[in-house]
Amino acid sequence: MLSFFSNFKEKYTPIFECKYITKMETMRLDEDIKVFYVTAISFPDGIPDATKKLHGLFPYSNERKIFGLSRPENNGKIVYRAAAEEMEEGEAAKLMCETLIIKKGMYVYLLVDDFRKDVMGIDRAFKKLLQTPNLDPDGYCVEWYHSERESVRCMIRLNE
Repeated sequence: MLSFFSNFKEKYTPIFECKYITKMETMRLDEDIKVFYVTAISFPDGIPDATKKLHGLFPYSNERKIFGLSRPENNGKIVYRAAAEEMEEGEAAKLMCETLIIKKGMYVYLLVDDFRKDVMGIDRAFKKLLQTPNLDPDGYCVEWYHSERESVRCMIRLNE
């Protein structure tokens, strides 16, 4: 995956700052987060359908963490998963969903405020984050959606 990040950086032009993107920071995720997910049929066009399908599986809750997870798989093709935190053991199985773990550790991130006003701000944030040295070669590009406001934390795990 690290070679994908290198190729990804070379393919795209430098990003321009957006008023909705904050400065780059780091944070520690103290515990693993088990999520269940719906995989998009394609990237990026399949993201809205996967997200809609995911949200149709459970009632809305401010307590549930919602994510978008992407990374290159299958010969470098980007796979996107709309994901939600499993709130109780066995919930994913009841919903007939696969699970994965968002690993604890140190992450570099950018907060994109009012992302619905500029959805491409998420893309620009990850392009900037992918320039960070020492990224976890097995990590995901993680979109962590904040339910109480229209913001998303775009983050990538660092190699520790």
